[in-house]
Amino acid sequence: MLRILAVIFLASPLFARSLQAQSADAEKPLFAYVGTFSSPLRDVLPTQVDLPPGNGRGIHIFQINRASGAMTPVGTYRMGTSPSSLVISADGSRLYSANETDRVGADKQGSVSAFAIDRPSGQLTMLNTVRSGGAGPTYVSIDPTGRHVLVANYFGGSIAVLPILDDGTLGDASDVKVDEGEIGPTTATHAPQGSFAISGHDRTHAHMIQADASGRFVLHADLGLDKIFVWKFDAKKGVLTPNDPAAIALPAGDGPRHFHFHPNGRWFYSIQEEGSTIVLFDYDKQTGRLTARQTISTLPPEFTGSNFCSEILVSADGKFVYAGNRLHDSIGIFSVGDDGELSYVGEEWTRGNYPRSFQFDPAGNFLYCCNQRADHIAVFRVDRPSGGLVFTDHYVPVGNPSCVVFLDLASRSK
Repeated sequence: MLRILAVIFLASPLFARSLQAQSADAEKPLFAYVGTFSSPLRDVLPTQVDLPPGNGRGIHIFQINRASGAMTPVGTYRMGTSPSSLVISADGSRLYSANETDRVGADKQGSVSAFAIDRPSGQLTMLNTVRSGGAGPTYVSIDPTGRHVLVANYFGGSIAVLPILDDGTLGDASDVKVDEGEIGPTTATHAPQGSFAISGHDRTHAHMIQADASGRFVLHADLGLDKIFVWKFDAKKGVLTPNDPAAIALPAGDGPRHFHFHPNGRWFYSIQEEGSTIVLFDYDKQTGRLTARQTISTLPPEFTGSNFCSEILVSADGKFVYAGNRLHDSIGIFSVGDDGELSYVGEEWTRGNYPRSFQFDPAGNFLYCCNQRADHIAVFRVDRPSGGLVFTDHYVPVGNPSCVVFLDLASRSK
């Protein structure tokens, strides 16, 4: 008994210090960075339907209340070039932005900027800006090695690999690929009855780019070609080569926009902007091949008229998939079966107009919806068992919000 008491006595200071450390971590800030359209789209094709007026001010910075999900503004990095897509490095020290309305050089390329993130204030310092490899960069991601920013250029119909240098700055593109092929029809195969949702079937439009978990393959969606391309990726050289097969076709006119891997890495979900569908693919991690297995509407069965899909996310536990509907202004909720197939659960009104994207906080307790035309972010609490979304009554004014990403200093303190 005395030995037990001695162990408890000796261990108690360690236990107390552990509790103090956990408490200190919980008090460290959780930041959100919101990318916006901060200048009007110009020099665009006459078929372009999404023309945000540029009500944002650049990259808006907020501190998040972990208990309520509320957002408190703590700064803005002002940019007039529409940093509409953001990504944060794995170590939380750098942020990169795709500047969609920048026009650089005779070919009017967009640009990508690198920023240092200050601890603990969360404020940004620009490091440098480079050309994006095409017009209208609309998406950026970082490969698993952390040495490359991958860019999808919507108006340029191209993708690019930008090396991340040792100091976090960006180098000029190590590779640029221009999409080629036959443009899909302006009537989507799976369009709802009465739909006039025609956006990108006028030319090539690279809309999203992301590496798989291994980093051996990079996938990107081209909305105008109705294809998802798969590339072999040489992370040492920053070079892409076509996989075999090089692409997989989606139904004509449906327009693949974004995609998301299931946590198990074997299931891959693609959302189609004009067809208002989700397609489930089986993904072969060894070969990079996609095999379509299920197509399901993002909308309730009775819906008719026009709708443009936007974002798609799989919950961290892999139990639910969430799909954004613009014009219907909802987030469709789907349960994931044991085989990866989806079942419609319901939808939640976004409390605003034109939900361009949404994201979970790092703990998965809240979902933040960027209502682009309503100039605000709406905050929802996630009901884990049902997958449902419960509005918190919290609106955050942000002009033309496009995306939101998070930096949790508590999880990066060790």
